[in-house]
Amino acid sequence: MNALAYLILALAKILNIIINIYTFVVAFAVLLSWVNPDQYNPIVRILRQLTEPVFWQVRRFLPKALFRFGIDFSPMIVLFVLIIIQTVGVQLLYDLASSIITKR
Repeated sequence: MNALAYLILALAKILNIIINIYTFVVAFAVLLSWVNPDQYNPIVRILRQLTEPVFWQVRRFLPKALFRFGIDFSPMIVLFVLIIIQTVGVQLLYDLASSIITKR
């Protein structure tokens, strides 16, 4: 039974690390979008490949009226969703693992 708890705990930690890394990737992509870097730079290409599919999915659900202002709200929404997943989802996994461990 403890093996399951430690597996869930490891999954929660890995998910937490992945969310932290992706949060920094999104933040760095936003900062790079302000300075309009070279599109053929390998770092810029990797950042765009990691973030644009997610941003595109969010942009599909945004009202068209928001695009008139020239501000892309999709990174803010992605960051907001990441924070919610991190605070709720990861914490639920931690709580589940600790409840399995303390049931002994």
